[in-house]
Amino acid sequence: MTAALIAGLPLIAGAAVMARVVTRRGRSGMYILAGIGALLMVGAVVLLAAALTAGPAAAAGTAAAAASAGTSSSGALLGAAIAVAGSTIGAGIAVAYTGAAALAAMSERPENFGRAMVIVGLSEGIAIYGLIIAILLIGKA
Repeated sequence: MTAALIAGLPLIAGAAVMARVVTRRGRSGMYILAGIGALLMVGAVVLLAAALTAGPAAAAGTAAAAASAGTSSSGALLGAAIAVAGSTIGAGIAVAYTGAAALAAMSERPENFGRAMVIVGLSEGIAIYGLIIAILLIGKA
């Protein structure tokens, strides 16, 4: 499963770059973007079909290998990675908006620097919460 995820990452990155380039074309670019989305959906269905048609022998072999290696906690590690990734993306978006607003407020009234930095710091707390959740999940693994 990990190999399929790693194999799909360049495809997703390429689609994101193509979407950025294509959306500059206007209406025809949106049609191209819809086609790219359809291709990604077909690829996802093919990967899902491959995962569902895998026989129980393949699953039993990987479960036995995981049990012997003691790495049956991959779900917790994946959850920790998702928690960190989601919280840092959210914090980045929050800092972008609050930082821009703080800079605009400070350009009008420089004495608001302390208050503005507190607001930006609070939005950084989102990333810290995700890190704490990840530490807790790794501790349970």
